[in-house]
Amino acid sequence: MDLFSSLKSFFKANNSTIDNYVFRLHYKATATVLVAFSVLVTARQYIGDPIDCIGPSKDQLPENLLDTFCWIHSTFSVPSAWKEKIGVDVPYPGVANSKEHSDRKYHAYYQWVCFVLLLQAILFYIPRYLWKVCEGNRMKNLILGLNAPCMEREVKDKSKKLLVDYLVANLHNHNVYFTSYIFCEVMNFVNVVGQIYLIDTFLGGEFTQYGLKVIQFTGWDGTLRYDPMIHVFPRVTKCLFYVYGPGGSVNKVDAMCILPINIINEKIYIFIWFWFIILAVLSALVLAYRLVLVFLPNTRFMVTSCRVCLVKHNHHLSLILSKASIGDWFILDMLSKNVDSLYYREIIMDLAERLDGKVGNGDLKSLMI
Repeated sequence: MDLFSSLKSFFKANNSTIDNYVFRLHYKATATVLVAFSVLVTARQYIGDPIDCIGPSKDQLPENLLDTFCWIHSTFSVPSAWKEKIGVDVPYPGVANSKEHSDRKYHAYYQWVCFVLLLQAILFYIPRYLWKVCEGNRMKNLILGLNAPCMEREVKDKSKKLLVDYLVANLHNHNVYFTSYIFCEVMNFVNVVGQIYLIDTFLGGEFTQYGLKVIQFTGWDGTLRYDPMIHVFPRVTKCLFYVYGPGGSVNKVDAMCILPINIINEKIYIFIWFWFIILAVLSALVLAYRLVLVFLPNTRFMVTSCRVCLVKHNHHLSLILSKASIGDWFILDMLSKNVDSLYYREIIMDLAERLDGKVGNGDLKSLMI
């Protein structure tokens, strides 16, 4: 628990909101879970030995020596013995006589699981890091304390005036800001899809169909079903160790190894399979939503008006959006997530009046009609 308690810093509340819920699922939820999994796999003292091998007697070969050798040089399974009858033909799926079965599938990935999980966590945080660099605390500086529900009137009016002055002076200057955010959202989608194929390569092409096979496995008859997870994460494997015999000849030790660590690995990767699929779908929906906002300007009005109830003041929002670019709308949308709703309504009204004064009083009157 002491190891996992250090992860609580990932969930600290931020003073300002600069992204959406799906974005936070990438860098906050997913990265934290992957780091926790990496800690879990490496914490050998809490889960016992990661490998136990059965070989000759301790007098002939020390047990720790065989375990260490097989862990370092990897173990293997016999694919042709995966579906043979247990207890009759083979003692366990994938474990058979090496002389009768020449085919072998080596398993070396379990030595690298903790490092790969940590690398994945870093990759999930990179888009967030880039967005923070591009954002440059702009939203935090624009809020000016207007996220507090109670403020002195003089302070509120001053902060509101400064914010409106900024929005008017920088009209049409926020497109780069919006483009940077979209780029980071695209990175999130590319990252999660790319990591699915990264894990598939890491696990020897077994990951992309892993979740589907497990789902199918749960519906099979109990007497006939065959656990597909042992293909990817075998719990019992074989290991060959060569030693010198008493007469100086080379003797082969055909050992059988139990991998308790794979009980954890198989659960970790079945969770990752389902989570990555859900995350990829959500990320794709977010990108589709962004495309709608870019090519259908009317949807921007609907989104902002629904986010903060403007009641009879929607004409002010209509005026603003008719004069603003999509980058300006994005700033206003982010402000709606950070500024108190009552103050936000006043900001919209003041900004509309300022813009109407710049372009002529007839525009606002026509929109009100």
